[in-house]
Amino acid sequence: MTDTLPKVLEFLQNVHPYDSLPQDELVRVASCFSRRALPSGTVIYSAGDPITGVYLVKSGTIEVTDTHGALVSMLSPRNSFGERGLLRDGLAVTTATTTSDAVILCLPAEELRHLIANFPAFERFFSRGKSGAAARQNDLATLKVSDLMARKPLSVTTTTTAQEAAQLMRKNRFSCVPVVEGEKLVGIVTTRDLSGRVLAEGRAPDTPVGEIMTPDPLALSPQSLGSDILHMMLENRIGHLPVVRDGKLLGMITQTDLTRFQAVSSGQLVRDAAVAESYEALADVSGNIPQLLVQLVGAHNAHEVVTRLITDIADTITRRLLKLAEDKLGPPPVPYLWAACGSQGRQEQTGVSDQDNCIIIDDKVSPYDMSYFSDLARFVSDGLDAAGYFYCPGDMMATNPRWCQPVSVWRRYFQGWINTPSPEAQMLASVMFDLRPIGGQVSLFRDLQEETLAAASKNSIFVAHMISNSIKHAPPLGLLRSFATIRSGEYKNHVDMKLGGVVPVTDLARVYALRGRITAANTRARLLAAEEQGIISVSGARDLIEAYDLIANLRLENQANLVRMGRKPDNFLAPSDLSDFERSHLRDAFVVVRTMQSAVGQLAGTLG
Repeated sequence: MTDTLPKVLEFLQNVHPYDSLPQDELVRVASCFSRRALPSGTVIYSAGDPITGVYLVKSGTIEVTDTHGALVSMLSPRNSFGERGLLRDGLAVTTATTTSDAVILCLPAEELRHLIANFPAFERFFSRGKSGAAARQNDLATLKVSDLMARKPLSVTTTTTAQEAAQLMRKNRFSCVPVVEGEKLVGIVTTRDLSGRVLAEGRAPDTPVGEIMTPDPLALSPQSLGSDILHMMLENRIGHLPVVRDGKLLGMITQTDLTRFQAVSSGQLVRDAAVAESYEALADVSGNIPQLLVQLVGAHNAHEVVTRLITDIADTITRRLLKLAEDKLGPPPVPYLWAACGSQGRQEQTGVSDQDNCIIIDDKVSPYDMSYFSDLARFVSDGLDAAGYFYCPGDMMATNPRWCQPVSVWRRYFQGWINTPSPEAQMLASVMFDLRPIGGQVSLFRDLQEETLAAASKNSIFVAHMISNSIKHAPPLGLLRSFATIRSGEYKNHVDMKLGGVVPVTDLARVYALRGRITAANTRARLLAAEEQGIISVSGARDLIEAYDLIANLRLENQANLVRMGRKPDNFLAPSDLSDFERSHLRDAFVVVRTMQSAVGQLAGTLG
């Protein structure tokens, strides 16, 4: 080996699960590794090739693709690969290629099997390739960030010098370090910042970090899915993401923290959307969503995972259209925010989605500038329609001048809806309470959301009207344990799983969010937060969440079945297509929803 044993040993001490080994065993294992230095573009192995050991990236980057050439993972230092084929039948199931000059270490198969048999940390780490529920539990797509991130990272303050930050990063072998004020994240400094903003610009080593950091970096919440990490990194071409809650730094996720099993198909579609150059290219991306739906449902992923992954693609397509629009129209005259409502806003898109969106503009905008945002709205909405996200029948889109306005106008909108809760106001408030930032300046929405939730939750009359509006969609329950199916037309003897199943729960969750000033837009997240805040009882929350899960999962399974049959997915399910067991449980779920609607309805009477 060219690398000396001490160097390999030092490297392994910072690589999991090797860092869990006793020192004498770690020294023995370090001596077993062989080393290869490879130029960019080298194929390390191809699918079907024999695998004689597990590989570990020491430096450089490795791209892993499946048999169809689709991206499986992008690996960087400290990532392992090759173990999946090794632990199955000794044949590679993917292709690994260097995308930069790289150094890889290889541990022989017999040594890996010895470690798995004798050290639980290795058994847990390398069992990710097992089939069934165990594999899905450890899949990056389904894990939460809180399950992936390590302990709270080291951090620096804005007054820390660049040299001190560099020394800290070198000592701990970090490629980045977060910058905090108290416990609040205010920025991040990377090795690229140190080289590009200090060395390249001739700044002094005692330059404060606050002058060279990247302020307000992209971040994740601990409730984010592992797929969010991959998608955000791929779309923004970054390798590190802070994890925060209410602005407080909790941890860091980097490329080296990612496990090698990732949301393969959705990751590839996000990657393709992020570099698309035309409406047609984006339409090609979204055209794969029905098949993605089939694959995700077929893998028995939970509905909230399936809809999150599908929504991630819509988010990326939208942001790409915003970039293409700005390339065509020029930079925006003032900051703006593109926000989504409806199912995209709630991160609950399925195989059937229209577009619901709006633009919130900085109050510095002039009347002359408004034409820019009108053109931007048209470009993006037309692109979404071309990509299969058809125009909203109710014209709840940024192309409608009513929904392309400065912050002050939006503030008046919400104040008017709250103070005068007419039927139209209730409808509009219901839609707009599901807003979620997609692209642009998020701060334009944050204060508006907090003000609106505070004002709305304090207005008992408005809350009562919102509750009344939320129980208008009743579950399709008939007499004698039957279903109230559609009586005529194309969908005769079907139930509408959206309007009769999902929407009633979504409406209830929105009311709970209003009462608790819950900022989450996702239905399931709102229900969990409402339970945590005591807005609904533990038993009521558990029953409603389980009912919602069953309804939403059956809806997705029905859509996947339609795609398999060569039909377009829709929301209509024939109860006769279900087994007796499934029909019984679906009806029980509808009963739970109706019971919760009745309880909320009684509350409306006391408030009104």
